[in-house]
Amino acid sequence: MAGRGTGRVTAVAGRGTAVVGRGTAVVGRGTAVVGLVLAAVAGLLFGAAGTAAADSGYRYWSFWTWDRDGGEWRYATQGPASLRPVDGAVVGFRFAVSEDSADATTPRGPADFAAVCGDTAAEDGRKRVALVVDPGTRADAPAGETPPARRAECAVVAPEASAADALAAVAPPLRYDSSALLCAIAGYPRTGCGERVAVGGERGRKDDGQDGGGGGVPLWLGGVVLVVLAGGAVWQVRRRRS
Repeated sequence: MAGRGTGRVTAVAGRGTAVVGRGTAVVGRGTAVVGLVLAAVAGLLFGAAGTAAADSGYRYWSFWTWDRDGGEWRYATQGPASLRPVDGAVVGFRFAVSEDSADATTPRGPADFAAVCGDTAAEDGRKRVALVVDPGTRADAPAGETPPARRAECAVVAPEASAADALAAVAPPLRYDSSALLCAIAGYPRTGCGERVAVGGERGRKDDGQDGGGGGVPLWLGGVVLVVLAGGAVWQVRRRRS
């Protein structure tokens, strides 16, 4: 009798172990499903975010110096308030939408000090600095504004004057933001300062968080999908456990 009882207990225990094993497998499959759902939706969200970041830039005035030896514009390594150009130097400003300094657009046309300042007589105790101010094209202009024409001016300023001082002497009014970022030259543009905008097909339009009509899934919608799918997968796991 003891042997038969022991056998029945062992058989029942074996079947119970099998049931537990099957339950564990179900839970494991459910957990795997949850993981796959989360990974897929997260990849979708991050892909959309990466595309949005790659398709945006900033609208601002970039600052340049003219390399006479190389005959080309070079992105300035100092800001206009810090750089003190020597007599005979040429500096430039260009308004455009750029992703970063490597993508920045140069002022249009070459810079010739003699052509800009040739008719301005030198003065004792003063220096002459040629400035090229290029407001860019309509594609880079803020909504409702038209860029003025490119201009070249000769500033006669004190020897210690900065490029910003020279600019203020020939192209007022200048506008700066609270962090001293140059926002407007000669009053252009009227508003805005280094704002993020969409590039490509939406270039020149401020990115205010609205859907610009590009590809990809809106991030808020992806978040909703993530919550719904993850919740459904967890419910399935709990149902199978019970």
